[in-house]
Amino acid sequence: MGAERIDQFAVDEDGMTVDGYRRLEPVSRKSMYIGNAISFAIVAVIFGAIWLYVSGQSVDFAPVVKIACSAIIIITAIYSLVEPQVIYRRYRYRIDDEKVDIRKGVVYITHQMVPIERIHQVDVTEGPVNRMFGLANVQITTAGGTVEIQWLQREVAEDIADKLNSTVVGILKARE
Repeated sequence: MGAERIDQFAVDEDGMTVDGYRRLEPVSRKSMYIGNAISFAIVAVIFGAIWLYVSGQSVDFAPVVKIACSAIIIITAIYSLVEPQVIYRRYRYRIDDEKVDIRKGVVYITHQMVPIERIHQVDVTEGPVNRMFGLANVQITTAGGTVEIQWLQREVAEDIADKLNSTVVGILKARE
């Protein structure tokens, strides 16, 4: 009754949440915005072309198609502007001796937990947009699939990959 609600997304000066998760660096938002701008441009070109094509046709449903294309372009633009802020605020990851734990999402929040002993492969990947900002992703492969810790500083991603690989090798050697 007198208890205050704790903001699960609040972070301290070290970028840690109250429950021990790390958040992304602020530069990650720039990468997200650029990626969204590219996606928006593709959507705008496709639906703009449909809009123009229907404008030159004399069909009864042309006004409906024009409205639908305009709505899709507007919704995509709004989403492209809002999504990076929401992802930045909600994206968290934590790595301990037992598991890799990732929380992310915009509308639906997903919570992915990968036991370290189940890891088969760890890769560091960089796309062209992330590379511009010195960011990389850590891709973790298990028998059940792949998870990614995205938008990390390149050095942090390399460090995480090295530590996970060392831990997995240590687990394998202990089994021998």
